[in-house]
Amino acid sequence: MIEKSVEEALNRQINREFYSAYLYLAMSAYFESLNLKGFANWMRVQAQEELTHAMKIYDYVNERGGRVRLDAIEAPPVEWSSPLEAFEAAYEHEKKVTAMINDLVDLATAEKDHATVNMLQWFVAEQVEEESSVSDVVQKLKLAGDSPGALFMIDRELATRTFAPPTAAQGDGK
Repeated sequence: MIEKSVEEALNRQINREFYSAYLYLAMSAYFESLNLKGFANWMRVQAQEELTHAMKIYDYVNERGGRVRLDAIEAPPVEWSSPLEAFEAAYEHEKKVTAMINDLVDLATAEKDHATVNMLQWFVAEQVEEESSVSDVVQKLKLAGDSPGALFMIDRELATRTFAPPTAAQGDGK
């Protein structure tokens, strides 16, 4: 059975992961409005990943005999001044999520909930990848500056990203 404090914190994180999906869908829509289909694709795939993260925690709470409680999802921003500003916002968001995951690990450790600490290690590793992939795009956009040709090349690169749900070997638990 899962500790009540851990259950409540994981439920908050489920909501935050759904918010992340909303945020990335809003960014995808923003990029669609600019006819940057590759950028839109990248954000849409990111939204799918966030939904997977939410469901991973959802399933875990249920497996531990807890109760999932879904809250309202806050509306995300819908406008950014540039592709760079949108990706910088995504990077800041991922850093915030990393801090939230670290707080969950700290709580589970304090509660001596080793199973939850173990499950959260997947998220700890995932956040390293999340921050790195967003930071990579931020750096490319900074290098591109005001060059439409460079923006076009980045857009083409981002169009190749596909969604690949985690496998059992990657820790989806199934």
